[in-house]
Amino acid sequence: MNNSRYYKRMIVRERINSQALAEDRVVKVFLPPGYDEYVSYPVIYCQDGDDFFRLGRIATHATQLILDEGLDPMIIVGVDVDKRIRWSEYDPSGPRFDAYKQFFVNELLPYVESRFPARPSPVERILAGDSLGGTVSLHLALDFPDKFHKLLSLSGAFLESTRSRIARESELSWLTLYMLIGLEEHNVVTKRGNFDLLAANREASRLLKERNARIEYVEKNGKHIWGFWQNELPAAFRFFFKSAYTL
Repeated sequence: MNNSRYYKRMIVRERINSQALAEDRVVKVFLPPGYDEYVSYPVIYCQDGDDFFRLGRIATHATQLILDEGLDPMIIVGVDVDKRIRWSEYDPSGPRFDAYKQFFVNELLPYVESRFPARPSPVERILAGDSLGGTVSLHLALDFPDKFHKLLSLSGAFLESTRSRIARESELSWLTLYMLIGLEEHNVVTKRGNFDLLAANREASRLLKERNARIEYVEKNGKHIWGFWQNELPAAFRFFFKSAYTL
């Protein structure tokens, strides 16, 4: 990615005052090449927003795919999180989990859609997250099916509480997911214990498929790190955004 064209992009920084979280929350917004405020765009909403931009190089990937492969342009919104309390907002057992979901639905979405030409349809919003970011993204989709129909999960931490949440659903044909998991993620070490995320993703995938969710499920050699996820983002983009060159 040495082509200088890929780095000529517009990323703006916004600060949202959240009553739900009782604090301001910073978001980074990528505006695609050729951005036109009079044209509407689909949107990717990323948990761990700073990581997606800095470690995942999501803006560079998106720019390259739009310019070189003719993928439909999109807006990307990266929502910052305080890593010290991240689990409390992203984990279903966390004390700020419900407040974070309310912030996302009732404050973040209206702000973005009033400030930018973001398409408001649930099929034009893609939730994206890694690990626990994938967890909260899936819960947002399940809890607010009128808001979100698509999910990009990078090694989602789909533990028992999340799998039980999936099991409560009877029909998920409206839901589309791109799920990536590394074959070396059978013993992921965290501050809260060790987890077999490979087995968890396989079981979550099974439960989702039984309920007719549309899934692109990918297992590859890889660990629970951005060095693995970063290189797989282009495939996820191609799954969600058609190329103009193939029309």
